[in-house]
Amino acid sequence: MAKKILITNNIRQFRFFANEMTQQQLAEKVGVSRQTILAIEAGKYSPSLELAFRIADAFGVKIGEVFDYEVKGE
Repeated sequence: MAKKILITNNIRQFRFFANEMTQQQLAEKVGVSRQTILAIEAGKYSPSLELAFRIADAFGVKIGEVFDYEVKGE
């Protein structure tokens, strides 16, 4: 059985604490569509490493504070 990586994120919480930043505002700040931010928040899409760093930078934090991962399987 192949290992699977589950990526989770805290984007919604960071948006809330950043004066309730909207998905659209974050999208504009990092150069993607609002739909991309929505999909990442919902766990339906994993961002590229570059985009993950841009998102973390938009909140002024390290990437590990926004994204986490868990390895499933053997």
